[in-house]
Amino acid sequence: MNTEQTYRHSLLSRFSGFLAQQIGLYFPQQRWPDLVRGIEAAAREFDFHNTEECMRWLMSTPLNRSRIETLACHLTVGETYFFREPQAFHALQTYIMPALIHSRRQHEKILRIWSAGCATGEEAYSLAIMVQRIIPDFRQWHISILGTDINPHALAKAEAGIYREWSFRNTPDWLKTGYFRATEKGHYEIISSVQKMVSFAYLNLMENAYPSLINNTNAIDIIFCRNVLMYFKPDLVAQVIRRQCLSLTTGGWLVVSPTETQGINQALPEAIEAVNFPNAVLHRKAVPHTAPCPSVPFLILPEPISPVKTMKQAGVVQLAQDKGLSASKSPDYQHALALYQQGLYDQAGAQAAKLLANPQGKIKAMSLLAKIHANQGNLAKAKEWCGQAIEANPKDPLGHYLMAMVLLEQGADGGKMELKRTVDLDPSFVLAHFTLGNLYRQEGRRREAGKHFDIALRLLKAYAPRDILPETDGITAGRLTEIIHTMRELENAA
Repeated sequence: MNTEQTYRHSLLSRFSGFLAQQIGLYFPQQRWPDLVRGIEAAAREFDFHNTEECMRWLMSTPLNRSRIETLACHLTVGETYFFREPQAFHALQTYIMPALIHSRRQHEKILRIWSAGCATGEEAYSLAIMVQRIIPDFRQWHISILGTDINPHALAKAEAGIYREWSFRNTPDWLKTGYFRATEKGHYEIISSVQKMVSFAYLNLMENAYPSLINNTNAIDIIFCRNVLMYFKPDLVAQVIRRQCLSLTTGGWLVVSPTETQGINQALPEAIEAVNFPNAVLHRKAVPHTAPCPSVPFLILPEPISPVKTMKQAGVVQLAQDKGLSASKSPDYQHALALYQQGLYDQAGAQAAKLLANPQGKIKAMSLLAKIHANQGNLAKAKEWCGQAIEANPKDPLGHYLMAMVLLEQGADGGKMELKRTVDLDPSFVLAHFTLGNLYRQEGRRREAGKHFDIALRLLKAYAPRDILPETDGITAGRLTEIIHTMRELENAA
């Protein structure tokens, strides 16, 4: 190996280590040809003619969101098509979904699916089409299908729902004729009933932003995370799977690609069990009699101080905030909160129930119990605890906010009204403004959405970027700011 080759080898080694540390992308030496092809394309977008110069520049400055997205776009394969790896869909349709649907018909008709790393949306829409084909009365259900990705350009294409012929390779004829309409340009547009079932959002699986009510990643029945984990270092695979385990309901299913199955078994053998189906292996979250999900490392931080309110605003909510702050500092509440943050919901619920006898702590306990039951998928019980919290103190904005989130997950009326009550009681409640903005955005009411997003962004300026926002289960002010900006980018690209 000559001097130039040695230098290039050293640079690639350092750059692959940099990528693994900064954004989790894993390029061992045997995958360096893929790394070189990807960085050549990224260098052109960064306006570099020399890839080595581009790599040195990237390593010399902090990676911001824009650079991460560009690198992810060129260093990962976003290529996909409808009903890719059909064996997994067959296992779901034949063995898993019938039992799940039967169970839900006896209680609440709710189904929640997450396509993590959805690229341009073919997988998420495939799941929606599958659901429509096996649930004839799907319009009477509240079905949430979420697609997330780190690439906003791919998400914009997913939201548009328009595809070329290449996305339909190896698919049956009924797919195009039954669920798409041909456009004048020779493309195919997804029908509205399928498109309305699916929502898309930016999410970096490396961040501790899930599970959460805020981004709809809680109480998930089925997670598809295929051809994503292969890009991560083994220790980061375990981190992602731990968090996805927390996002799943008990007995929920995780679907990875066949090449990633071994990594799952090594990452969480005690929390995820492999289940064999004809030509497919899927993974199920451990049922209660087995060991619970191992805890995710976390740090209990004091709740950030809310942005300063005007005297008029403060007069409405000051008493509730004083009581809430006092209750949140108690060791017993902190213990319950710690258990909740680890996903040990039964233990957290038992601990929170002990606080109900304390007049100062019972409202915080009720709110925590509502969140525990919501994350377990028991929305009826969550709604009951929200109602008790509101009855105990109708002027506490948190009770109304949690009630809104539960109603929205149920697909019931009244969610938007509860959010409006929340901001009436506390105009500085960032998450209520964010959620209202997102609701208006989904309704196509861009002016109203923009108003609430603007308010949320102004309020977020009162926090440091790394401050964890109250009631977000770990989302920082900087992260929520980026989410709002990404939503606006998607809206402008649509």
